[in-house]
Amino acid sequence: MILVTGANGQVGSEINYLSKAYPFEFIFTDAAELDITDNDAVFDFFGKHEITHVINCAAYTAVDKAEEDKDFAAAVNVKGAMHLAQACTLRNIPLVHISTDYVYHNSQNTPFVEDDETNPQGVYAATKLEGEEMIKKIHPRSMIIRTSWVYSTFGNNFVKTMLRLGQDRDELNVIFDQIGSPTYARDLAKGILDILHKLEQGDVSDTTFNTTYHYSNEGVCSWYDFAKAIFEMNKIQCKVNPIVTAQYPTPAKRPPFSLLNKAKIREAFGLEIPYWRDSLAAMLAHLD
Repeated sequence: MILVTGANGQVGSEINYLSKAYPFEFIFTDAAELDITDNDAVFDFFGKHEITHVINCAAYTAVDKAEEDKDFAAAVNVKGAMHLAQACTLRNIPLVHISTDYVYHNSQNTPFVEDDETNPQGVYAATKLEGEEMIKKIHPRSMIIRTSWVYSTFGNNFVKTMLRLGQDRDELNVIFDQIGSPTYARDLAKGILDILHKLEQGDVSDTTFNTTYHYSNEGVCSWYDFAKAIFEMNKIQCKVNPIVTAQYPTPAKRPPFSLLNKAKIREAFGLEIPYWRDSLAAMLAHLD
């Protein structure tokens, strides 16, 4: 049975949507069913269920709010990750943990590979990296997947915000000097489930599984380009004005460049990663 934590979030919801296509049983939990910040609750939960794999989608992701809510962000992103890793270690259960491009905040201008230096800025980024390090230290059968700019048919995200604002306004200002690649959560969910299926079938080894990988859609864009594509595909007549980050200050710093190189996960598991515009079109079609 695969335990999916943070099941009401974007990636967790997409895993739930795709789950019937895979030969696994699933148990989906959010904080109400399983508080991963409570070590006793985690161990009790594992004791009551025959869990064979864990996908940890639970995270404190309110990037700006985390600057004031440091303790809770650390409780979820660090202690929660640690509790799951400890429970998985005791039972020798594979753990997939979702992390973020925010761990990189460097002057680099070429796509990041997994061994590049991390430099988290802000509470969210720092706690996500610390959670990664806890997992790797505790649990030998763990996979860290760093992703970026996640959006989905479920929950609140940039795509849905642009659709709403674009219908209400004649023009919008959108940042053009932050560069990366969007990630359709359904593509990421499928990639994770395909990897776990291959692991169970013996098509990949634990040594391939136990490391850090990147996953986002292929291609590169700015938030400005992303917004333009959303409006173009929906035939929304809203003017988009490019602005620099300094014109839209936020409590937490965003990485200026966080394009992720996906060669490692593609080659290790034979994944086909869609181009970001194709995935955006697919997501928008599901909203119709």
